[in-house]
Amino acid sequence: MSQAIVEVRAVSPELLADFLRFFDGTAFSDNPKWSSCYCQCFYEDHSVVKWAERTASQNRAMACERIQGGVMQGYLAYIDGSPVGWCNAAPRTLLHALDDEPTPEAEQVGAIVCFLVEPSHRGRGVARHLLEAACEGLRSQCLRIVEGNPRTEASSSAENHFGPLSLYLSAGFTVHRTDDDGSVYVRRTL
Repeated sequence: MSQAIVEVRAVSPELLADFLRFFDGTAFSDNPKWSSCYCQCFYEDHSVVKWAERTASQNRAMACERIQGGVMQGYLAYIDGSPVGWCNAAPRTLLHALDDEPTPEAEQVGAIVCFLVEPSHRGRGVARHLLEAACEGLRSQCLRIVEGNPRTEASSSAENHFGPLSLYLSAGFTVHRTDDDGSVYVRRTL
């Protein structure tokens, strides 16, 4: 079987319909419990917004507003013109859920906070294409560092939504720190 060609594009108002087609469709086909997120969790200040009370329609509306306003960033992966994957990657300063974990160089850091790949396309390099596009996109914004927070104990694709540690390490990331709770933070200089 030949390898599918993966095209990755930065989300934009012109791609909003594709973003919604993916999130309304196959993004959470094997994890419907998280289907209400629309990748808004990290854009919200959790000291202000009660995340557990947010509905799918509220998050969908916020995703539309943020994408149309250019304040939500990320990358859609396509195969044969259909969206099959997503990576939420943005300057850390846009991701207000991280505000309670300050870092001195926050203005220079891009954060990768989510990967979603349609189940039928997993294991085919889609996440790797998304990761490289995210790094390039963050570099083009003059950020110096990209950071991820993979879960080393993930036992399912859903728990691996931050991206697998092996993906980051094979792409030149190194472990930056490990917290007392076992959280691993990886970084790569851009």
